[in-house]
Parts: sequence; structure tokens; C-alpha cells
Amino acid sequence: MKKINMTNVKEAGEFSRPTAGAYICTITDVEDVPAKEYLKITYDIAEGEFAGYYAETRAAHPDWTWSGAYVKSYKTKALPMFKRFCTAVSRSNGNYVFDGGAVNADETTLIGKRVGLLMQEEEYYSNSGDKRTRLIVSREFSTDKLAEQKTPAPKLLKEEPALQTPSGFINIGASDDDESEVPFD
Repeated sequence: MKKINMTNVKEAGEFSRPTAGAYICTITDVEDVPAKEYLKITYDIAEGEFAGYYAETRAAHPDWTWSGAYVKSYKTKALPMFKRFCTAVSRSNGNYVFDGGAVNADETTLIGKRVGLLMQEEEYYSNSGDKRTRLIVSREFSTDKLAEQKTPAPKLLKEEPALQTPSGFINIGASDDDESEVPFD
């Protein structure tokens, strides 16, 4: 092993990360994706124990572009949820108005604005097939409603029943004790 000088190296401590719940956040970047009709909103936690968590995570892992980011669709069928987002941001920032067009459609004006985000745990499968959990934005709220927020239940994966029999074929329409001839070999 090569010689290492660990005199000025700080020992790793316990790693803590935000948990499901309500957070006051600051929007740090917004990217409009007009072809798919959504805004990619990057945010960071603004207050409390985890203030600056996502900025630190992105700085340490520049390829984690979705850390502290989510999509807000403005497709026609998603407009009620988009309006909830606009209202939450507007109410959280005094005289600021963002309404997607009538008064203010410049998405870059969202940068630096505060909004409440309700975070929910979600199960997912990693690229290696492991079941893991992550935090996702469940919904937005105005920052004055922080105390009213209830932590949402985790979004769990549905367990899919195995469809194959040990032989690799599905036996449809016959019981396990059916010994009739199979019409093919």
C-alpha cells in the first residue's frame, strides 16, 4: 500500500439525509422543456438542519443532475397541479406573481423564490436491480402553511407475482394434477 498522510483528514461521521416531510425550499434553477411541456425545477432546502443539502450533494456528485430537482408539467391535463405550484410560489413571495402567462411567464423569475415542498419516500429499483428509496416532491404549498402539512405515506412498489412456472411455461387452464397430453412437443 502506498504511504498516506492522514494528519489533516477528517474521519467520516454518520451520514444523515432529509426524511419525508415538509420543507421550506428555494428554487435554484429552472429549465423550460417546451417540446415536452414541463419545467425542470431545481431546489434546495432553505431552513433547518438540512439547509443547503442538495447544493452540497450536487457539488460532490456533479453527475447527479436530478438530486434536488423535479418536473412540473404544464400540459393541458396537468394545469390544475401547475396552478397549485404557481399559487404556492406567488403566496410564498409577497407581491411576486408567477402565473404561466397572463402576468408573468418568464420561468427564470422563479429562481431565488421560496416555496414549501412536501417530500415523500418512494421505492424504486436501481440499475443493479436493488430496491431502494428516495425522496420525491409530493406537492407544493405556500410557506405560511408549513405547520399544517402532514407527512405522506411512502409510495411503495407493487410486488408483481412471478408468472413463470419452474419449467418456464405458464400452465393456463389446467390444474396441477391434470395429466392430459400436451398438443405440442
